[in-house]
Amino acid sequence: MDYKKDINELFKELDSRKNGLSREEVKARTEKDGLNTLPKKKRPGIFKLYIKELLSPMEIILIVTIILSFITKEITDACVITFILLVDTIMGTYQENKALKSAESLQGMLKSKSKVLRDGKEFIVNSEYIVKGDILLLESGNRINADARIIECKNLQVDESVLTGESTTVSKDNEVIGEDRILAERSNMLYAGSCIVSGRASAIVTSTGIDTELGNIAKQVIDTEEEKSPLTIRMERFTKQIGIFIVFVALISSGVLISKGYELSAVFLSVIALAISAMPEGLPLALTMALSIASNRMSKKHVIVKNLSSVEALGSCTVIASDKTGTLTVNEQTARKIVLKDGSEIEVLGSGYNDKGEILETDDTKERVSRIVNLCALNNEAYIKEKKNSFETYGDSIDLAFLFLQAKYHDKKTYKKEVMISYESEKQYSAVFYKDEGKLRCTVKGSLEKIMEFSENKDEYKKQNESLSEQGFRVIAVCDGEVQSTNEKDIKNLEFLGMVAFIDPERKEVKDSILECKNAGIKVIMITGDHPITALSIGKDLEIASYKNEVTTGKELEKFYKKGEEAFDEFIKDKKIFSRVTPTDKLRIVESLKRQGEFVAVTGDGVNDAPAIKSANIGVAMGRGTDVAQDTADMIIMDDNFTSIVEGIKEGRIAYANIRKIILFLISCGLAEVLFYLLAVGFGYPLPLLAIQLLWLNIVTDGLQDMALSFEGSSKDIMNVPPRDTKESIFSKDLIIEVLLFGTTMAINIFLLWKILNDRNTNLLLSRSIIMFVMVFLQNIHVLNCRSEKCSIFKTPILSNPFILITIIGSILLQILVVKVPMLANILKITDLSIEIILGCLLLSTSIILVSETYKVLYRHFSKKD
Repeated sequence: MDYKKDINELFKELDSRKNGLSREEVKARTEKDGLNTLPKKKRPGIFKLYIKELLSPMEIILIVTIILSFITKEITDACVITFILLVDTIMGTYQENKALKSAESLQGMLKSKSKVLRDGKEFIVNSEYIVKGDILLLESGNRINADARIIECKNLQVDESVLTGESTTVSKDNEVIGEDRILAERSNMLYAGSCIVSGRASAIVTSTGIDTELGNIAKQVIDTEEEKSPLTIRMERFTKQIGIFIVFVALISSGVLISKGYELSAVFLSVIALAISAMPEGLPLALTMALSIASNRMSKKHVIVKNLSSVEALGSCTVIASDKTGTLTVNEQTARKIVLKDGSEIEVLGSGYNDKGEILETDDTKERVSRIVNLCALNNEAYIKEKKNSFETYGDSIDLAFLFLQAKYHDKKTYKKEVMISYESEKQYSAVFYKDEGKLRCTVKGSLEKIMEFSENKDEYKKQNESLSEQGFRVIAVCDGEVQSTNEKDIKNLEFLGMVAFIDPERKEVKDSILECKNAGIKVIMITGDHPITALSIGKDLEIASYKNEVTTGKELEKFYKKGEEAFDEFIKDKKIFSRVTPTDKLRIVESLKRQGEFVAVTGDGVNDAPAIKSANIGVAMGRGTDVAQDTADMIIMDDNFTSIVEGIKEGRIAYANIRKIILFLISCGLAEVLFYLLAVGFGYPLPLLAIQLLWLNIVTDGLQDMALSFEGSSKDIMNVPPRDTKESIFSKDLIIEVLLFGTTMAINIFLLWKILNDRNTNLLLSRSIIMFVMVFLQNIHVLNCRSEKCSIFKTPILSNPFILITIIGSILLQILVVKVPMLANILKITDLSIEIILGCLLLSTSIILVSETYKVLYRHFSKKD
């Protein structure tokens, strides 16, 4: 552990010198250790991705269907199914190619320039050519491109949030650390991916590429297996069930037809037509359509989906593991209270880096508040520049917060700055000497312990500080007074002015979103690199947690992890806030939740979030986050609004509900055709429909209405029910009952009509024409039933989805067209029907409404009892 070693020991171990390596040494080390780059998972080509899509179970069944259609010379049906197959596989390939970018942007994080010392001279080199033992020369604004141990530094403040998740900058020094510490507490180390906020430093490179902390995260991202979405698992299982069903239909129908003495050629054509009729070939495209529609709706709500299956997956989540900084909070330190020396607390309104808000001072406190606000703006190394509707900022987060505190204040004052003592981690304070009314004065800000060394040391100040810290505030104390000179030794006997309490405030809309998650049966937990006290304070405000025993730290997690998975899972089961955690801790938390049967969505924005995002069932990155988080995630929240996640969950649930409606419609209609066919043949009646007629029905009904169901909207209670079990089959008990009920009802209705027509010796051409019209009407009315599995057809406004109305009218007009146009009627082997017969077919078809409404009433009745 390099942070525990003496710097001279490291020089010896790395075979380096203070004036840097020679060119020959750099070349030799590059050849030995490789470039300072990160591991990159090889992405498959477009062709390989397309083949993968083509070999999915549902697509294979479609391919078989196409082949059989060509064998039976049903060219039209074969062409339609081929078109469906091509559209579906091309869309799937596009989405998959777009999503396969995990860990690639980690590479980009190291592609920048670095200043190094070699042979005693300064060089600017591409970061990929940095080697172990190199001496880095760093200053404000530099990105750190390798892990390094600090040799010397001055006023060094580093932003490590991409690795640790901490919202505040970290002070650095070059002191040896003699004990084990987590990454966030290694004050003498610099890590690849982090940035210098202020100060200067020289450091010796200890690790490059894959050996850096950033490299370790990249390796975890690559090595972590991607989770299949619930929909993918369900559809794979459903496809197998459909395949078995079609084989069963083929065997049964073959047996029945052969036993009735039909010729083998007629049996072959009929069985293939019946199998194609039973096959929901429109399902893959309808499914893609439903997910695409939901994806488009989500994009309008600032949620960008990278993988269509992720749409439904988000709707399945039972736990949202959210990063705190920037996700639940605004990631902008904000002054909330000014505490004067007499204990008076002045509230500060407003949130984040802006001038909106005010300081609620009184006439008695006005002068004292003015001194603190203006002196802290004077004793400051940050700057803000106002732009149109925003501010450009630079510097330490607390210094920026002080400047914005002054920006809210009505009584701004300026003083003549003489000398400034910059903040250094060793000193733990900053000071400014200034002139006021001709007198030399000094103001100091820093930790309370340090400020009391320059002013009064009273127990009441300590109590106030402890109280504020317990509330999750970061506290900065201030003192001021006359001095004799600008010598640092003369800073003494100053007046204690008070303290300012800061916090990274929660986003306003988040609390309501978390409540909505709770109503939907979704647990929200917080995972952060911040201090447990700060995390609990935010957690209480957001109603994520209420008690200390619901909070744990990285050290406790490590302790229980060593006891084994069972002990670890039991420990974190009831925890709601995880603080001071490392990227590895986050990954372990997610994996534990998954072992416990949870379906986990992880939100985050930093490099430190990437492994957990990749391992999660659904990874969600923030729009302002790092490229790493965005490329690893399944979806991106562009407005960084936690509320958008809730909207995404809602759309995911709608998409799944629509997929169920499509399956209910397609399978029940297919079942109706198969049962009717088998009943007719089994009872000795003529073949009810020819192969071409079955295929036509498949196109004119199933091929249109299933697409229209993709556009269905949300039901009122969709976010007031618990998440569905991810292990539940899409062909659940309820869906099976509905398919059997509606499919059987339609089949019996048609069979009884077929029986009556044949018993009356009706012309076969006319009988088949009537049957086809009844089936068209039945299936078009049935699609209205399928718009809601439980809500009455009369309470579902038809115009809420105009596509349903369009497809119903369109398919009926098509059927009228084929019977009225002799050429088309001859092709389909049907005849013209009078308007009276067509209306009679429509009336007969309404029986499906009665059955459906009765079922829905009974379902609602018994559901209430449960």
